[in-house]
Amino acid sequence: MAPTNPPVPVRPTTHDEVAAAGSEVIGGPVGRRAAVGRGWWHPARVVVLVMIGMFALGMVQKLPCYTDSWVGGPTAQYTQACYSDIPHLYYGRGFADGLIPYFDRIPETLSPDKAFLEYPVLTGLFMEVAAWLTPDGAVDPGPGQLYWLVNAGMLLACAAIIAACVARTHRDRPWDGLLVALAPAFALTATINWDLLAGALTCGALLMWSRSRPLAAGVLLGLATAAKLYPLLLLGPLFLLCWRAGRLRAFGSALLGAAGAWLVVNGPVMLLAWEGWVTFYAFSEERPVDFGSFWLILAQRTDIPLDSVNTYATALTLLGFAGIALLALRAPHRPRLAQLAFLVVAVFILTNKVYSPQYVLWLIPLAVLARPRWRDFLIWQAGEVLYFFGIWMYLAHITGESQDGLPVGGYQLAIVAHLLGTLYLCVMIVRDALRPDHDVIRRAGSDDPGGGVLDGAADVFTLHRRVAASGRGVSRET
Repeated sequence: MAPTNPPVPVRPTTHDEVAAAGSEVIGGPVGRRAAVGRGWWHPARVVVLVMIGMFALGMVQKLPCYTDSWVGGPTAQYTQACYSDIPHLYYGRGFADGLIPYFDRIPETLSPDKAFLEYPVLTGLFMEVAAWLTPDGAVDPGPGQLYWLVNAGMLLACAAIIAACVARTHRDRPWDGLLVALAPAFALTATINWDLLAGALTCGALLMWSRSRPLAAGVLLGLATAAKLYPLLLLGPLFLLCWRAGRLRAFGSALLGAAGAWLVVNGPVMLLAWEGWVTFYAFSEERPVDFGSFWLILAQRTDIPLDSVNTYATALTLLGFAGIALLALRAPHRPRLAQLAFLVVAVFILTNKVYSPQYVLWLIPLAVLARPRWRDFLIWQAGEVLYFFGIWMYLAHITGESQDGLPVGGYQLAIVAHLLGTLYLCVMIVRDALRPDHDVIRRAGSDDPGGGVLDGAADVFTLHRRVAASGRGVSRET
């Protein structure tokens, strides 16, 4: 058999008007005879290098806190917009004192409201490894700052993996990875918390699925769920799409791999330190209405009973998931995996009791794979950047003695801005799923380049009155 030629990379400057306009900064759109992406300067490598550069800029943005504000008082870290959970939890969760997460109870003097670490097991292991690598004793800067620096180095590796996986998931669109690498909200929020670990594993799972390796994809998805809860949601779209395409065996392999990987990580802690292990799940259920969610606006403006928010939020989430399931099974052409993956995570975040600024890291890779359009991506990012600065200014207002910063009304507008930005992207992706001629991926003749076994598969079950004659063909009446 003759060797298959690798796909020719799609050049964004020839297909995206915003990318073409932005390229004027570096000399204009690439010429049709230009040799791009050959040799060492493969697109994926370029994307990773850009990601490293942007990540470094994000670290520079945190420099005021690194030198003083994390230890100099609560207000300065907000007015300088450089807050991070990492150095605070180094002390507040006992890592500085050598406590073992989940096994050792945290003294009330360190954490009055948390007896055990409130993070999933794999994230706890990540935090513990960083603590092992952090020098102890009298050092300058302090151990908390060094702990943040060690974590930043480990999170940089996760960010590079995310960029590389996104650039390689759609074989003919590696340059879409630049959307991830250049996302301003990514750089600003990358070192607030440990979300990039789950993001890297999730993107690895999507890459493996795109290569028709469902078991490996499932294993990575199970590990991602052991680091953060949201990757579990991707099993829903996988099931629906495999059901529609008659590829349930592939889904079974992924499910088996996910369950096995999750159990290997969580099993020992469940058996030996149940009280510590269950803290994360109890905290997630009992967590009150918090920053960034529309529930906070309702709580501040109405008399909504806070003890009922869990019920309302769960009902809205399930309603959103039902809508996504209907889209998956009823759309005229089977939606792409990335489209449903973005929608299911976005619905979970939008209806949640809290929408922390770093949650945008969950969505950025999925958004790029679902709708790689610079205009819509930048509209959404503008709302997230606005919210990033809005929350810190609001916290400065409520914690500062002089009441400087953003008052409640201004903060609520910032919440609305980032909620509407996410909703806008959801609407555009739903439109693409219902009308594939608007989908830039399918407009070029592809079916689902990230779909693995789903790519080009014919439907065997659908709720729509029209069934595709083939995965790539035009629908016909049954």
